[in-house]
Amino acid sequence: MNRQPDGIRKYRTAHDRFLKEEIVNFFNREFSGYFGPIICENIAEALVELFNQHVPQTDRIRHGQMLWNALDSTTRADSPNRKHKAVVLSMVTHDDIALFEKQVPMPKIREQVVARIIKEAYQQGGILSMRDISLMLTINAQTISMTRAKYEADNQTVLPHQGVLHDMGSTITHKKQIVFKHIVEKKSTLTVARETNHSQAAVDRYINDYRRVKTLVDDNKNIDFIHLTTNIAKPVIKQYQDIINNYVKER
Repeated sequence: MNRQPDGIRKYRTAHDRFLKEEIVNFFNREFSGYFGPIICENIAEALVELFNQHVPQTDRIRHGQMLWNALDSTTRADSPNRKHKAVVLSMVTHDDIALFEKQVPMPKIREQVVARIIKEAYQQGGILSMRDISLMLTINAQTISMTRAKYEADNQTVLPHQGVLHDMGSTITHKKQIVFKHIVEKKSTLTVARETNHSQAAVDRYINDYRRVKTLVDDNKNIDFIHLTTNIAKPVIKQYQDIINNYVKER
């Protein structure tokens, strides 16, 4: 079987964010085998038309805002039964315009926008991925990830996005921040969980992983041995080693 192009594999499920596709997926999930694809498409189109007639979007969204079907915070993106949550995001605000007036560098303004919409989605029960924001702003997802990471580092916080809440993708910085807050700043795991938008179980897991790494580091094991023994990714091990070497070991 021919391998699908990378672009299709990465972005194909993004279509599921739109209302019509959400309805089609609902019928396929809840009434599997009862309706064929054409009937599902026709029903979805009729329901979307009915919705648009009775709930005009202009009555629900202010200037500068947009409607986005984010991942529902109660499901994971890799779940076969994932759900989505319609959220209203403020893409342009008076504060943004004020930053432009002050000629603040564009990357700095982008940091504020990315942080704001991630928080807004989460407050409404949705979770944004870097792919979502990449599509909204037509900017490469890697650039968005770097923008988010810069904001988090500058503000000593962890934004509630998909990579953090579901431990998906290449996000590793939040693990170091969580460990740093507990080990170096001596904050309780309950406080760390609240400050980083994580569950208590997730924080406990990261702290436990750190302690496993520290035990092996203290035994002078190299990173390859630690990786094979703990099955923790090497980039994460390196970040834990940084904490151990710079903040924990006596110098």
